[in-house]
Amino acid sequence: MSDIQKIDDLITRAKVFYLATVDGDKPKVRPLGFHLLYEDKIYFGVGTFKEVYKQMQANPNVEIAAWDEEHFLRYYGVANLEKNDAVVEKAFELMPDIKQMYEDNGWEMGVFYLDKATAEIRNIMAVEETYTFEY
Repeated sequence: MSDIQKIDDLITRAKVFYLATVDGDKPKVRPLGFHLLYEDKIYFGVGTFKEVYKQMQANPNVEIAAWDEEHFLRYYGVANLEKNDAVVEKAFELMPDIKQMYEDNGWEMGVFYLDKATAEIRNIMAVEETYTFEY
């Protein structure tokens, strides 16, 4: 199993994970549920009309946090907000209700992956594994 697959598997086991951004000088954290391992990158998706997307445009330094009831993940780096229609289509295949909602409202799904990233798999006391990813 590759390093990025280990991280994706932990996020999958966690089911809900959290994205932290910066809004001006204040942290903002929200739960997310969608992630997709595609071409050796973990992609996440949020609406381009949402404040979270605007926050990442203004300051792309973000962190993902997850807990799978055994390990805690800190996955942080620079959000690469690339336009990737293939990833958006795969996301909508996995979430047809979300696709319908976006189509009905004329919304656009924005996808991103973390570049210049570090992933730490931790127990309650220490870092057990560390991985870096640069694309």
